[in-house]
Amino acid sequence: MALVAVKPTRIDTAIANEIADHTNAGLEQAAQTLTWAADEHVLLALAAAGWLYAHLRRPQARPAANHVLAVTLATAALPHALKSVFDQTRPDRMTVRGHRNGVPFSGRPRDAFPSGHAMHMGALASAAGLLPTRPRRAVRFIAVALSLTRVALLAHWPSDVLAGFSLGIVVERLLRPLTLPRRHKRVQS
Repeated sequence: MALVAVKPTRIDTAIANEIADHTNAGLEQAAQTLTWAADEHVLLALAAAGWLYAHLRRPQARPAANHVLAVTLATAALPHALKSVFDQTRPDRMTVRGHRNGVPFSGRPRDAFPSGHAMHMGALASAAGLLPTRPRRAVRFIAVALSLTRVALLAHWPSDVLAGFSLGIVVERLLRPLTLPRRHKRVQS
């Protein structure tokens, strides 16, 4: 049993009800497929592969690879720690009509807060600040879109996604001075 029970807001409930009423199996399947791109296992594997590649073949990319791996590890561990403190029922456990419309069950029933997928994406969006303008915008758009798949699937309340995304930004910004050399500035476009 967690220490703190978190309740969804009225806005959370209204959005979840609208999704449950208006979704279909095709939309849910598409969201379920897309959400894998923000899964901690996928991101940890990619970060580890990038780190290994940088350390074997691209010495100039080592600081960035170290940073990405550190941020990914932190944003993989932090949601689990927070979910042991906070208890919140996922919206997909509170709908019958949503399941008739194709909403799948996701994760542990009381692990809604915060969204780990969104935390990863918030960190990615924050780290994109080191990129030139066009790729930065593209990465941030993708990060937001992938975070919203968690709401579309009723795996998380919108406030869980917002909290996770915000925490991801904080984690990335706190780790940046520790993992990146001072001379590592945004690449000019």
